Amino acid sequence: MPVAPSDLVSSLRWRYATKQFDPNRKIAADVWEALEESLILTPSSYGLQPWRFVVVTTQELKEQLVTASWRQKQPADCSHHVVFAVSQDLSEGDIDGYIARIANVRQVTAESLAGFRKMLLGTIIQGMPAAARAEWAIRQAYIALGNLMTSAALLGVDTCPMEGIEPQKYDDILGLGGTGYTTCVACAVGYRAESDRYAALAKVRYGNEQVILRR
Repeated sequence: MPVAPSDLVSSLRWRYATKQFDPNRKIAADVWEALEESLILTPSSYGLQPWRFVVVTTQELKEQLVTASWRQKQPADCSHHVVFAVSQDLSEGDIDGYIARIANVRQVTAESLAGFRKMLLGTIIQGMPAAARAEWAIRQAYIALGNLMTSAALLGVDTCPMEGIEPQKYDDILGLGGTGYTTCVACAVGYRAESDRYAALAKVRYGNEQVILRR
């Protein structure tokens, strides 16, 4: 069921980039299941989903990630730390895997998707150099990041998007080497600590007249 417009705006005004999480508050299983589903349901260009979401709840690993996050404590204190890893070089095999998935889910033949496959190969694989494909994948991951943050806000769960991380160290800590995926951004998810003074600060945004262009 759709949420009321006022509820959406209220949730978005409530959320902020949480600086201090309450390490004693954990996200309930059903709430986290819904948030994981929000990641899975995130849209991506052509539906290709060039990502993996690494959900870190093991405290030892979370503590290690602090050292790779410019000593920021959010990874250690949050309930779930989500690491967004993207494909380092999408290949023809990835396209074929996606085509097979479509065929299975929609109960059609792979042959009926030949035109779509050809378009994907021409656009993504043959039409982009490797560096451009990597940048494209990162842009897709940020759609998932935004989707997670908005979904969390609607459920009363706090988040902190984190670009202040060292991706290579994250890859090493999480064992991503050799998987074909590399860290691009992270998001701490949990509940704000009562001592986080940032929670009470007024949200600073430019007004509609400055950022909305109507034609």
